[in-house]
Amino acid sequence: MLTKTPHLFDDATQVTAGDSRWQGKTSEDYWAFVGPFGGATAATILRALIDHPQRSGDPLSLTVNYCAPIAAGAFDLDVRLVKANRSTQHWCVEMTQGGSDVATLATAVFAERRPSWSHPQASFPGAKPYEQTLPYAKVAAAWVKQYDFRFVEGEPNFEGTPTSAPPNAYSKLWIGDRVPRKIDALSLVAMSDAFFGRVFHARRTLVPFGTVSLTTYFHADAVDLAAEDITRVLAVADAKIFHKSYGDQNGELWSPSGRLLATTTQIAYFKA
Repeated sequence: MLTKTPHLFDDATQVTAGDSRWQGKTSEDYWAFVGPFGGATAATILRALIDHPQRSGDPLSLTVNYCAPIAAGAFDLDVRLVKANRSTQHWCVEMTQGGSDVATLATAVFAERRPSWSHPQASFPGAKPYEQTLPYAKVAAAWVKQYDFRFVEGEPNFEGTPTSAPPNAYSKLWIGDRVPRKIDALSLVAMSDAFFGRVFHARRTLVPFGTVSLTTYFHADAVDLAAEDITRVLAVADAKIFHKSYGDQNGELWSPSGRLLATTTQIAYFKA
């Protein structure tokens, strides 16, 4: 059942409008080990753009570069419309704290999506039903507790011993808010960063880790998501390489009915 009170996710990603400079604040409920959950930061930025009076269309892509550590507390968002035409808008958002240097730099594209030829090239990965999959709750970070993770394949083992041949970093899992919330664009961008670091899977242990750059591509607009009317997604994630302190990650977010809603790519720092 969907909550009728303000959802913790909406509280965590709320913004206050300004002229060009908007305000937000970090949330203890979406805190990671040394800073805010990157997905919540990305969703806050996207909310400022969606709420902006000059915004037209639906999000097509969002890239967030995490330039410096984000401290607990308030932050400013400098929101600028860089270029617009009849079909697309290009935005830039800079996050600062206390008047200091930029902590996060984001770019976004919004688009007026019109009816056209459509072909779903990717195949729905399929999975054991959500109701038949056990919840996963083995990570202490606050933000993890706000989600319901149910691994179908590739459940992480953080207590294993690294081997000379790392295990496959692929995972397939159901992701939903612990307190159910209807999936929208904000959900998708946050959940695109909700995959545990692929290096954790490969090394079988938690290591120092941080997202450097995250890009999410949206393949469904607000009308599409309203028609799906869902509170969880089927997610798959994998990595292609870990090399000299950086590793990639790619993921897909699917509706239970088999519609591809979003894809994501990420580059992250690790120490191992």
